[in-house]
Amino acid sequence: MKLARYTALAAVSAAALAVAACGNNETAPAETVATDTAAMAPAAAESGTVVTVAQGNPDFTTLVSAVQAAELAETLNGAGPFTVFAPTNAAFEKIPAATRDSLMAPAGKEDLTRILTYHVVPGRVDAAALTQQIQAGGGTATLTTVQGGTLTARAEADGSITLTDAAGGTAKVVQADVAASNGVIHAVDTVVMPG
Repeated sequence: MKLARYTALAAVSAAALAVAACGNNETAPAETVATDTAAMAPAAAESGTVVTVAQGNPDFTTLVSAVQAAELAETLNGAGPFTVFAPTNAAFEKIPAATRDSLMAPAGKEDLTRILTYHVVPGRVDAAALTQQIQAGGGTATLTTVQGGTLTARAEADGSITLTDAAGGTAKVVQADVAASNGVIHAVDTVVMPG
């Protein structure tokens, strides 16, 4: 399965570069997208659900605590599949401590749940599939989240993929394709917010 993912990623990149080589200005973003995907090399496959994988990663301790506070662990341990744009600990540090504490308190559970489910997209959208969606969308892809809102994925000139939230905030994918038995995790550097 891991080999298949790398093969698919290579095929998408090669196809995008071949189209870009035709010299048409309309295909320039495809070359950028192919470079973006190659830059986001997939992590080694993990076993376990998205929650189990996150629990085993020291960069996701705040996320795991938030998932537990919102009582979403059982849902995210389900069959899925889920694509989780997982904020790192550093992403949560960008939120003022008082706000984080408020969200983690029992009274903040509803808001915390809305924020966390805004980071989850139904289905397994790995880096290759996201790249294809961006190319098909003319440079952007609209992702509908479990929360019901949308995120806009875009390939940037520096080779990264960014997500734009409903409030106009952006998050950068800093690690793609952390595999789980019921989905895939993409680490992001900022907590995205629903409208």
